[in-house]
Amino acid sequence: MLNLLARLRQKVAIGFVGGSNLPKQQEQLGSSTVNVLTLFDYCFPENGLTAFKNGEPLPSSSFIKWIGEEQYKELASFILHYIADLDIPIKRGTFIEFRNGMINVSPIGRNASQEERLDFLKYDDEHQVRAAMVEKLRERFGHLGLTYVPPLLCHSRWLSHCAKSLVWQ
Repeated sequence: MLNLLARLRQKVAIGFVGGSNLPKQQEQLGSSTVNVLTLFDYCFPENGLTAFKNGEPLPSSSFIKWIGEEQYKELASFILHYIADLDIPIKRGTFIEFRNGMINVSPIGRNASQEERLDFLKYDDEHQVRAAMVEKLRERFGHLGLTYVPPLLCHSRWLSHCAKSLVWQ
């Protein structure tokens, strides 16, 4: 695949967009000896909230700079308390993952296996755990102007009410 991309890059500019941060995308696309930034003309980690052109960073912002440390701590504490009080089938850890431009929130934890995530989707289909969580977050933090974005592994039927990532507008 990398050879195909290298040949394509000789003809046109190429890039990638992904939800993960740059270190994770380095693991996914690069190698221990090849920097992912050298493989593409444009790199858009964190769904484009950070960006690189020809290996050089483009201007970006930060979730913390935008929301402020005190409001972020209040938001994170609320989410962790909310998840701690949920009565759901499993909890696996890493319930909030901070990234430069957003946070990922997972009621069962980002450490859940793919099978556990799929099982939770079925459970959530019936119990609406994430929809209720989004509603509580909107009630409590509506003044922050956050946008609730569906998870990448989510089925299209969830697009209007999934709660995994909070992204500033």
